[in-house]
Amino acid sequence: MSTDDKPAEDDGLADWAEALLEQKAADATPEPGGVLSEDHSRSFSSSGSNNDIPINDINRVLDIPVLLSVELGRTKVPIKHILQLGQGSVVELDALAGEPMDVLVNGYLIAQGEVVVVNDKFGIRLTDVVTPSERLRRVSKG
Repeated sequence: MSTDDKPAEDDGLADWAEALLEQKAADATPEPGGVLSEDHSRSFSSSGSNNDIPINDINRVLDIPVLLSVELGRTKVPIKHILQLGQGSVVELDALAGEPMDVLVNGYLIAQGEVVVVNDKFGIRLTDVVTPSERLRRVSKG
């Protein structure tokens, strides 16, 4: 397949990949608490198992889908106001303009960031990542 035959989806992914590479080049110092790279991953094995095959490897969990959402803000409103909403209605949120947005994975805060636009698609540039130990502490309290 030639590069001209790639689907439009691949072009969008290439644009995001390029934007990420530019961001990585701009950030000379790595962010603490970032995503594990292949160099930092560990292989987990069963202790006391009689077989020589490792029980699991970090690659087994890398394809598990999780729900990643970005929260712009929240508000509480009475049901009567919800019923009055229509096209063009404005709902005031508790967040101020310019505040970082929360990035949640399966409902748990993992980072905060700012909105970016790449080729008419929205994304989020992470500005603050919750440390892995803090994430575990929040999940265990959950």
